Amino acid sequence: MSSKIRTTTLPSGEPVQVLGQGTWKMGEDIRRRAGEINALKLGFDLGMTLIDTAEMYASGGAEEVVAEAIAGRRDDLFLVSKVLPSNASRAGVARACENSLKRLRTDRIDLYLLHWPGSVPLSETVEAFEALKKAGKIRHWGVSNFDTDEMEELTGLRSGGNVQTNQVLYNLSRRGPEFDLAPWSRQRGIPIMAYSPVEQGALARNTRLDVIAARHNATAAQIALAWVVAQPGVIAIPKASSQEHVRQNVAALDIKLTSEDFADLDRAFPPPTRKRGLEMI
Repeated sequence: MSSKIRTTTLPSGEPVQVLGQGTWKMGEDIRRRAGEINALKLGFDLGMTLIDTAEMYASGGAEEVVAEAIAGRRDDLFLVSKVLPSNASRAGVARACENSLKRLRTDRIDLYLLHWPGSVPLSETVEAFEALKKAGKIRHWGVSNFDTDEMEELTGLRSGGNVQTNQVLYNLSRRGPEFDLAPWSRQRGIPIMAYSPVEQGALARNTRLDVIAARHNATAAQIALAWVVAQPGVIAIPKASSQEHVRQNVAALDIKLTSEDFADLDRAFPPPTRKRGLEMI
């Protein structure tokens, strides 16, 4: 694990990096495949050892890209994947996990998430996750796109307290989780994993970030990312398909935002004053 990349701690006590690599939209175009693999490999070389993927991404294609990128260095990495809610039954989870393991060409997934709440009873999905843990197929499990009431329901279930993270849409322009989900999670030591931390590139073009970026000789995207990883108990998983983008993401960790920066960001992107439903993209 790179000494450069800070860590936060899972409820299990295991440290995980606050900056990882996302893979949403990877594996969709064969012409981009080599570039995607090389970007992920560079990320590993620069110390980003957490990688996030899902069976849904490119219908398994992203997991296949990841398999090529992690070949020969699996033991150095922390691998996250997700099961679709349509596969969240006891038998469905086991089958989906086996398929993901085959595509990833590995014998285990470090953190396996339910991609969003579905119609299968949560208790059944939790039992399936716990069975996979016992079998050594996964090391930890968590959820994605769960709002506070859904997290309350989950943690009230038998073994539901074993949830290790909740992956949600969270960035400067999507601060809704700060109203109650983030405080609830922090209080229980459950990290939030922020997907689309730069709003799929939209924040990279947001002129409200330019003044702060100029102060740090940085880009708007780096300021947006630095803000996310500065939040306590938050892990960011930006996707980068080019090596330059990967380098910029890692460099964002060196940006130390000041109290003036945070105040300016709050003015430009006000925190929520009321509860809003959890957003998804």
